[in-house]
Amino acid sequence: MYLQEKPDPKLNYLSEEHAEIIKATLPPVGENIETITKTFYNKMFTAHPELIANTFNRGNQKQGAQQKALAASVATFATQLVDPNAPDPVMMLDRIAHKHVSLGIRKDQYQIVHDNLMAAIAEVLGDAVTPEVAEAWDAVYWLMADVLIKHEAKLYASDGVTDGDVFRRAEVTAKEQLTESVFAYTLTGDFTAPRPGQYTSVGVTLDDGARQLRQYSIIEGDEHSYRIAVETDGEVSTFLRDHVAIGDTVDATLAAGDLVLQDSDNPVVLISSGIGSTPMVGILGHLSRTHSDRKVTYLHADNSEDSWAQQAETRALAEALADANVTATFRSQDQRVNIAEADLAGADVYLCGGANFLQGIRDDIAALPADKAPANVYFELFSPNDWLIN
Repeated sequence: MYLQEKPDPKLNYLSEEHAEIIKATLPPVGENIETITKTFYNKMFTAHPELIANTFNRGNQKQGAQQKALAASVATFATQLVDPNAPDPVMMLDRIAHKHVSLGIRKDQYQIVHDNLMAAIAEVLGDAVTPEVAEAWDAVYWLMADVLIKHEAKLYASDGVTDGDVFRRAEVTAKEQLTESVFAYTLTGDFTAPRPGQYTSVGVTLDDGARQLRQYSIIEGDEHSYRIAVETDGEVSTFLRDHVAIGDTVDATLAAGDLVLQDSDNPVVLISSGIGSTPMVGILGHLSRTHSDRKVTYLHADNSEDSWAQQAETRALAEALADANVTATFRSQDQRVNIAEADLAGADVYLCGGANFLQGIRDDIAALPADKAPANVYFELFSPNDWLIN
């Protein structure tokens, strides 16, 4: 599922009265937003236990990561509505929409979120939430929801499916251990062809009966099969490692994700850390299979040479290209990616990795002089992306 067009939040606006209320209440809401969101999730999961069992990632909930992501997105959108100098949240909304369609989120579920979020705001802020304040924040929520609902409907339509109809039963036709903690799986089913860099949500039914979902980038795939790389770091990945063998079946969704190789003649620079290599290898593989003559630079960071899960495949794909260079740095040797020494001028840069890594790389890119700056920077974060949207 993919669209070149992005959601357009500028089509939505608050009334002057609501805007003034939001400006006045943003500080107290911001100060209490984590408490509000924790209260919200507690209320929602109490009323709808099927959501935490079958849709939301329990690991992220336990760590508080999902709450932080929601807090940042709501606050960012509200700020954009009342501050003309605030950054446009279009990329944030596009990323959220892709996550939603990969989980099969439907329009009717927005009402559930609304009811429990508004109740949480009222409970945490107490008497400060007058009917007028509640009405203003209600308007913010539905403006944001409207943008997402419309964009998600278009994403579903881009693959010719009805809203939410993205889950397919897939057979595991290959399982390969790449490193001590990383396995590659080939899932065969009735899919749609992914774009280079996209991911699929894989669902398994755990021992306690919960169907948990986790998104994994696609190394390569077509309408018949997806090959993914999975690092063992949570409930789903551990279950896949210990309980899923060749011939077993899992749930998998049609491919989604906004980090995709763009049609361009610009040089390509791929930068990744750890298992963030997976979408980069997907992009590299597409360039290799299509015999691209674009200049390709790949910078990868890992703990050590042994932990680099896709080293052999990466080097083989790069060797098949006309103009490609791969450089690896290893933290065990006190090495790090040096953006100042890389040639990013006029390039399309694709980033994937953990929060600290991506934040550091983005800061380094921002510090480049104009004549060495890339044309575009695209990124994917392998966790709820709260810091990216502040």
